[in-house]
Amino acid sequence: MNRCTSFLFMAGACGLGLGAPPPAEAQSAVVYRCPGPPVLYTDALSVDEARSRGCRTIEGAPVTVIQGPKARPAGGGAASAASAARPGEARIDPAAQRQRDSDARRILESELRREEDKLAALKREYNNGEPERRGDERNFAKYLERVEQMKADIVRSESDIAAIKRELAKLAP
Repeated sequence: MNRCTSFLFMAGACGLGLGAPPPAEAQSAVVYRCPGPPVLYTDALSVDEARSRGCRTIEGAPVTVIQGPKARPAGGGAASAASAARPGEARIDPAAQRQRDSDARRILESELRREEDKLAALKREYNNGEPERRGDERNFAKYLERVEQMKADIVRSESDIAAIKRELAKLAP
């Protein structure tokens, strides 16, 4: 095999000319692959340090470096509390939170009443699976389609009611 590594060969990059060696200044630095979770790729170790850590040299393979996120300070106290809150983000006043919760409860309760009224109307029209036939339903198949649609609407409405009740249960009384 030529200068292409097996990875590049499998990816088809050799035929595209991507297997060419990097420029001379990029080849001057020795890059090590050190084992362990997480695997470390570095060029900042001496030969003795790399050998003692069990690192192997990487030759001829391109290495992409991605900058990781900055580490947060360890430990508790004011430093960690200040770093936990993002700039412009403040604690919510308990009275304001109670007001938001009561608004949410009021909205959910009105949605629940509206959905229950809708379900009652659907069940009245459904008439235990035997709704009255309309004039445009001379074909029995059209009637059956409408009955199936009504049944699906009732099931959907019942699931909506159950979801609203679950949301109401999550809110503090």
